[in-house]
Amino acid sequence: MHLVDLEAEPDYDVLDEISRNPANNQYLLYTRRNSRVSQTLIINNANSIRNSNFNANVPTVVIVHGWLSNQYTSINPTIRNAYLGKSDVNVIIMDWRRLALRDYVTAVNGVPAVGRGLGQFLQFLNQVTGAPFTSMHLVGFSLGAHVVGNAGRQLGGRAARVTGLDPAGPLWNVNSNRLRASDGVYVEAIHTDGGAAGLGIGSRVADVDFFPNGGRSQPGCATSLCNHNRAWEFFASTVTRNHLEGRQCTSMTQVTYNTCRGSTLRMGNDDLNKRGSGIYRVDTARRYPF
Repeated sequence: MHLVDLEAEPDYDVLDEISRNPANNQYLLYTRRNSRVSQTLIINNANSIRNSNFNANVPTVVIVHGWLSNQYTSINPTIRNAYLGKSDVNVIIMDWRRLALRDYVTAVNGVPAVGRGLGQFLQFLNQVTGAPFTSMHLVGFSLGAHVVGNAGRQLGGRAARVTGLDPAGPLWNVNSNRLRASDGVYVEAIHTDGGAAGLGIGSRVADVDFFPNGGRSQPGCATSLCNHNRAWEFFASTVTRNHLEGRQCTSMTQVTYNTCRGSTLRMGNDDLNKRGSGIYRVDTARRYPF
């Protein structure tokens, strides 16, 4: 855990370079032909894409890590392996460590530019290969959830799915650059640490917002960070099993007291044509596969 000064001055020199140069972000491709060793895709370098294993005829999943993380952080191989173990897809891991390893306030301020850069990369990918936006699923954790929101906005909301895994809360509750329902054809958020002092946003931001176990603390967790990380752990498990079913709620009071009696919807999964709206509570087990 880290103490964070939410009123600190951001590093404007870094922010200026990030906004001018989206090539600061790395795009690492994994497919069933190279499931462990990545191929680097480079924006505005068509040969880097043409000479890779990228297949425009199968879905593309983009994974975006959060603060103080990089391509090797556990979220990336976990979700990558879940997808490649399930079906033939392109998995692109975006490494934006250049900004993500800075202080939190600087990272927050740079998220919109990083997201726009990702959107521009996906536009380039579409131009080079013809891969349609309707076959793209953008998945982001914590600050990465707001990155994929901004990427979806750059694409005009045309990405098939945008998923925010416990979207970061500090400095985002009234931030107009945060993840929102218009960022994709279908936008989903999974809230696992949304308490008053939580690391995630505890309120609705998407078409469908899931609140596992009430959305504030998770079974088997003793820390806020554990609660926060449960979002991507839940998601990876649902890609493989599609087994966590939510019940629609009419209010956050119902979410808190587990009195939701509405229709059901599966949380997470890899369905590109998924649709829904509203808030849902999901009850899970303490440990994998939950």
